[in-house]
Amino acid sequence: MDIAAGLPIPRDIPLPLPADPVLLQALLVMLFLVHILFVCLMVGGSLIVLAAEIAGRRRPDFDNLAREVVKTITVNKSLAVVLGVGPLLAINVFYTVYFYSANALTGAAWISIVPLVTAAFLAAYAHKYSWDRLAGAKGLHIALGAFSSLLFLLIPFIFLSNINLMLFPAQWPRVHGFFSALLLPNVIPRYLHFLLASVAIAALFLAAYFGRPGFPVEEKFTTLDRPVLRRIFYSTALVASLGQLLVGPLVLLSLPRQGMSWYLLLVVAVGVSFGVSAMVMMWREIVAPCRTPNRRFLSIFSLITLTAFAMGYGRHVYRENAIDDHRRLMAEKTREYGWAVAAAQWRAAQGIAQVQMPPGEKIFSNTCAACHAVDRVLVGPSLQEIAQLYRADPEGIVRWASNPGKKRQGFPQMPAFRMGEQKLRAAADYMIQLGTGNAPAAAPGQGAAPAPAQGAQQG
Repeated sequence: MDIAAGLPIPRDIPLPLPADPVLLQALLVMLFLVHILFVCLMVGGSLIVLAAEIAGRRRPDFDNLAREVVKTITVNKSLAVVLGVGPLLAINVFYTVYFYSANALTGAAWISIVPLVTAAFLAAYAHKYSWDRLAGAKGLHIALGAFSSLLFLLIPFIFLSNINLMLFPAQWPRVHGFFSALLLPNVIPRYLHFLLASVAIAALFLAAYFGRPGFPVEEKFTTLDRPVLRRIFYSTALVASLGQLLVGPLVLLSLPRQGMSWYLLLVVAVGVSFGVSAMVMMWREIVAPCRTPNRRFLSIFSLITLTAFAMGYGRHVYRENAIDDHRRLMAEKTREYGWAVAAAQWRAAQGIAQVQMPPGEKIFSNTCAACHAVDRVLVGPSLQEIAQLYRADPEGIVRWASNPGKKRQGFPQMPAFRMGEQKLRAAADYMIQLGTGNAPAAAPGQGAAPAPAQGAQQG
């Protein structure tokens, strides 16, 4: 499949990276995992609070439980925002063209993240601090919590759709705003997988939070003790993890094939094995005797951490695979643009006006003339030499220009040109005409050659 068909290929930014690419990629994966941990605690915790407060209308202890859990939401929210700066900077630096292109395509939805985050914070604080004041209007208080949860759900949805969109440049011409971006493959399955992960991670956190020796369970609750709380949260985490296990294959199947590889599948399989082991231990905690609470929490936490690292690294492997073809094509287009700029600068220096030309002459003047003169060697061989080699085989010039090698020591290698066989053939015919003296008129490019534009040096 030709990835360039109908797709405007952006030129890369000719600036050096501030650090080694491998280091930047490692930082991106690590910083994103730390950030997403607190996002999951925020989102999953808000859903657990909402469910517990609704259940508390019949069982007051669940309302007390929701009130304790809500204290963690605003803390986790603040940490999620602060720790989101690092991965955002890393992705801006390493995937600049892809990230900003996706943001521009979703437009208003992406810009709305800032006011949505502000509104979500205000709603979360209002819900937390109005618990007593709205005790007599429980329905209103629950609605306030539901509104806060809805905003917490919407913000990651927008961000995830953008991260998904940046992986598929071939789809960019079909995207016209946020809702059309949602029609791309993988968005909904991946979001559902994220929601289940959020509930599972938040439930595990709360199992440790309420199970720690210093928490006054007897003072806070009348019918809920440590074993009951342990079973509630481990059961919630186990059900959500089983849901992830079911949704996971759908996530893989909905991913476009260009990013898939056997190595990626191996990484995912390793992550799944850690996750299944953690689920077995969750079940053992659920059925464990009351005298041994949270004995396996550290092992469960370690296995879930390994699962997160495997899945985070797997996402990075897929991202690199998915954009690899486009990234190489963009590098070629950038080199071609650099040589076209060099040719234009040379024409301007020689006082040669841009006029209407036949296609072959125009392509030669805009691109090839930067390196090839008629009767002497510049950056590349003369047209007279080229005509001797290819006079009976203009298609040879097309093949070479499409996939050049390196023949001459001391000269830079010619860049590959992907302008299409028809345009290359027109340029080849015109070069042979010039080299054999059969051109209808003298063409630009017979004087001194321009220096290549900065950043366009041939390899």
